[in-house]
Amino acid sequence: MEQTRVGVVIVAGGSGSRMGSTLPKQFALVGGEPILVRTINNFATAFVGAKIVVVLPAGQIDFWKNYSARFRVAQHKIVEGGEQRFHSVKNGIEAISEAVDIIAIQDGVRPFGSKQMIRAAAECAIENGSAIPVIDAVDSFREITPEGSTIIDRSKLRVVQTPQIFEASLIRAAYDTQYDASFTDDASVVERTTPHRVTLCHGERTNIKITTPDDMIFAQAIAQALKEEEQ
Repeated sequence: MEQTRVGVVIVAGGSGSRMGSTLPKQFALVGGEPILVRTINNFATAFVGAKIVVVLPAGQIDFWKNYSARFRVAQHKIVEGGEQRFHSVKNGIEAISEAVDIIAIQDGVRPFGSKQMIRAAAECAIENGSAIPVIDAVDSFREITPEGSTIIDRSKLRVVQTPQIFEASLIRAAYDTQYDASFTDDASVVERTTPHRVTLCHGERTNIKITTPDDMIFAQAIAQALKEEEQ
């Protein structure tokens, strides 16, 4: 792992609509730091020397440059996003140097994945070509049908997280295609455009994606718990 060259694409394209705020969710403060700052620094710590690219909507780039200057944030390159997440990831991948072995793709509003989980996912990707963190489903699920609904066996379901990590040549080849509405995440792009079958690895329940006001309650609690662990 120490000799592996890592590229990281952090996709931060939120508008703040689901958060009920005019401030995009990736810029909201959690434990005194913007969510996006926490995400960037988390990966800079997990992968020392990694090439980090942050993808933002064009209208947020100048704001981010001024805003992030108020905080201690690891070095990163900023590129403009696209119409869909697919286009934003594609732009981020194209901005990553060819001289990397693996590329991790991360939600900008998922700041709490542990360094151990992130590095374990990288090891999985090095060994298998891909690594998709997942956790077991704990709720009950029902599928809506024309007749009403039917129960789904949750033992067969997994909740998908990020970072999704891939051998660099694999993810570059996968994104060398046109957008399709069936692309729901990076794993789906890979499996629909290449023969590769992705490998699942262990995620974490605290590796939450912050998109709603309720998520912010959990995020503040996690940030406080992490702060107390460091003391």
